[in-house]
Amino acid sequence: MILPRIAIDAMGGDEGVRTMIEGAALARRRHDKFKFLLVGDRARIEAALEAHPNMREASEILHCEDVVGGDEKPSRALRRAKTTSMGLAVNAVKKGEAGAAVSAGNTGALMAMSKLALRTMPGLDRPALAALLPTLTDDDVIMLDLGANRECDARNLVQFAIMGAAYSRIVTGRERPRVRLLNIGTEETKGTDDIQEASDRLREATNLAMDFEGYVEADKINRGECDVVVCDGFSGNIALKAIEGAARFVTDLLRNAFSSSLRSKIGFLVSRPATELLKHHLDPNNHNGAVFLGLNGVVVKSHGSATAKGVANAVEVAARLLEDDITNRIAHDLAEVDTAGLAAAK
Repeated sequence: MILPRIAIDAMGGDEGVRTMIEGAALARRRHDKFKFLLVGDRARIEAALEAHPNMREASEILHCEDVVGGDEKPSRALRRAKTTSMGLAVNAVKKGEAGAAVSAGNTGALMAMSKLALRTMPGLDRPALAALLPTLTDDDVIMLDLGANRECDARNLVQFAIMGAAYSRIVTGRERPRVRLLNIGTEETKGTDDIQEASDRLREATNLAMDFEGYVEADKINRGECDVVVCDGFSGNIALKAIEGAARFVTDLLRNAFSSSLRSKIGFLVSRPATELLKHHLDPNNHNGAVFLGLNGVVVKSHGSATAKGVANAVEVAARLLEDDITNRIAHDLAEVDTAGLAAAK
């Protein structure tokens, strides 16, 4: 299959051009079918490409010097969408010049630009930000929304469940992903009215390609007991940052413990295979690449502090969604929602 090329916002992220190009080059070394539209300052991109000859024949440069600031308000960034590297990368998807866009820039600005340029899919009220999180099993868990929508009603949560399940079928290969709603308890009486209503609607559905299994508490997200965790963006963003913070805490705690004495250093050498496995499992670069689901196009958000390995993973997420036609998968499942009557008026 010949994939559409992927637009890379080369100016976004904490490390900027060098890391974005290095990450794209790493992805291309793994998959030589990838082609890119590199958006940003031509001189800086060409300088970065000198170290990656495998990228030259696979890339076109769209020159742009204007950059969205990391703390820039989305409303201001929107006004400069036609002149910034982020805006031009997203617009390339709208114009059909690229199949997907990848940026490590300002999340709020990227969401605002993506919604304006690509629009929400018919039948959906809002797009959602979804990401892969590690679990104790071999499969990652998909969690959404992670910050795109601060407040969500039952209808939104049902739609997020459908989008998340479609994404999970691509990632895990499961025909019927296990879906749960994030809640403060697993009892049916727990949670807000919207969460309970969403649960009722999903339980009533019999023709959706998922198995709805009720609620999950935050401490069970990474246990591998479900494939999709659904929540509003406010709760999801807090849960995500708590998980990331806990992972860094464990890593730093082990580092301090193993360097505290000679005996500890010897212990580290003995246990090094296990600690390296733990480090790999907790490394956010191995799970990098959040997706704006529900748009008429594929946009992937790379973490601002991602290394080249993390950027490569984000590029591969974009390519996988293009390969498996995530947009049409969601559209098909939304049609089932209408059939099931789950999208009834609020």
